Amino acid sequence: MTGRIVHFEVPYEDGERARTFYREAFGWNLSEMPEMGYTMVTTGPVDEQGRPTEPGYINGGMFQRTEDLTRPVLTLDVPDIDATLKAVESLGGEPVREKMAVGDMGYAAYFKDPEGNILGLWQSA
Repeated sequence: MTGRIVHFEVPYEDGERARTFYREAFGWNLSEMPEMGYTMVTTGPVDEQGRPTEPGYINGGMFQRTEDLTRPVLTLDVPDIDATLKAVESLGGEPVREKMAVGDMGYAAYFKDPEGNILGLWQSA
């Protein structure tokens, strides 16, 4: 298990307002993916596959705020989401959203830690 933070997500109430704010305030490059209800966020230079080309930063995404995802989320890289969710539960955490496919790129899930924080999990395909 790597546990590295590999992605972040920022929920919004008003997508256009949020995209304008982050684009103008921080120079983020934003790519809307309407079919997924998601906006990809690039915070620095990337290669052809969209991966950061300089150390020290990560890219992320933005989505419509939901009842269970109300605050920014850090996403951790894991080799096996199912095993990680079992470990999370055994340590007092709880799943918030079960494993779901993200196109052909990999899988994502969300969990709540014992302190009430919600974090994401990412498993590459």
